[in-house]
Amino acid sequence: MSTTHSPSLTGKLPVAALGLLALALGTLQTVVDPALPLLQRELDVGPGDGALVSNAVLVTGAAVAPIAGKLGDCHGGKRVLLRLMVLVAAGGLLAGVAPNLPVLLLGQILQGFMVGALPLSFVLVRKHLPGDASRLGIGVVMALFTSGAMVGTLTAGPIADALSWHWMFALPTIVIIAMSLAVAWLMPDDPPARSRPRIDWPGALLLSGALLVFMVGLVRLTGDGLSAPAAGALLVLVVGLVTAWVTVERRTAEPMVDLRVLARPAVWHACVLTFVITAGFGIVAFLLPQMFALPAEGHGFGFDTTDIGLLLLPGAVAGAVSDSIGGVAGRRFGLRAVITAGAVGTVVTLLTLMAAHGAPWQLVVAKASVAVAAGMATTALLISAAGAVAEEDTGVITSLLVVTRVIGIALGAQTGGAILEAGAEAATGLPSETAFVTALGVAAAVAAVSLVLTRLTMRGARA
Repeated sequence: MSTTHSPSLTGKLPVAALGLLALALGTLQTVVDPALPLLQRELDVGPGDGALVSNAVLVTGAAVAPIAGKLGDCHGGKRVLLRLMVLVAAGGLLAGVAPNLPVLLLGQILQGFMVGALPLSFVLVRKHLPGDASRLGIGVVMALFTSGAMVGTLTAGPIADALSWHWMFALPTIVIIAMSLAVAWLMPDDPPARSRPRIDWPGALLLSGALLVFMVGLVRLTGDGLSAPAAGALLVLVVGLVTAWVTVERRTAEPMVDLRVLARPAVWHACVLTFVITAGFGIVAFLLPQMFALPAEGHGFGFDTTDIGLLLLPGAVAGAVSDSIGGVAGRRFGLRAVITAGAVGTVVTLLTLMAAHGAPWQLVVAKASVAVAAGMATTALLISAAGAVAEEDTGVITSLLVVTRVIGIALGAQTGGAILEAGAEAATGLPSETAFVTALGVAAAVAAVSLVLTRLTMRGARA
């Protein structure tokens, strides 16, 4: 039974509840980043498995993002959002009591359903608020989600020090449960579509399976290693799942992803460049907390989780700001110019960091610089691709680019973890300085590849 609300209530309290929910989700998503070295020590795992802890959320998110919005259209945004929050809360509570790595990973996988919360929140804001108020409401929700990322980065260390690392997950989850109940009570029901489109479940399952097998194979290949036959079998399985997905999408009347739209140059160029740019960023984002946490007696700094959170904060702020101005910069200076400037700046920054990384401020500046370049470029690419398709395809294309961004970051983090594990010192088991320099060089090379791809795919674009 739905309840009625006055316009003022609909315009304020429900949006406030959505915003606070987004704040808690952003916090839960990012508590792992500064605490990753701590979790590796507590769970007795190496950098490869540590990267998997942060990537588990991204894998689930990649599978959820393409279908969350469509489910909301079919069954109502509020209804789908609250069901997703049940899964997220279960994951957060599971991580909060996890005794070992497998249980923590399961909790992280369930938390990945939070990726569908933002588009569903935007749907609800648009349905219940008029034009200008709707745009303001969407901005408030997005800003609070970004602020949540900063809260998570800052509070992970103090919570872990004062209580334990389990409470880093438990406390934001308690807020998520409370705000979900507030949304359930305050937000008016939005009716499902009268003519419900058919959900492409075969396509969704095939894509999810391909992503899952790819990530599991990547973790095994970059961690303990795989034999050549096993690696080949996983590659064949991924290719088979992708081929089956393409076949299903071509034959389905209402596919999850319209492959004809995907084949447009502006769209697939954006996907390729987004993947490469975020892969390079993922390497850097994984490396820096590891460098901060290494013992000061060697080539690290010996910082604890709280210190790492403070040092990562400028990069988080820079990334949030660049996300918000990427589209404006793309329109003002041209997409090619934005990506080129970011790629050149990233290469110069990382080459400099390879030679000079003896002071914390050098790492802080490097993270902020790389975050600005990646944020502006990927946002500009997303807006450019959305503008190249019909309005009814906007949701599909933006979801696809979200997936591409997620997989790129996950691949980068896992690659960074593999390089550190391969370069561990025999005496201590800790990554050597050479391993860090090598990983930074790989990230610089990836940025250079994005520069080459930009020139090849955007020759006619305004520079």
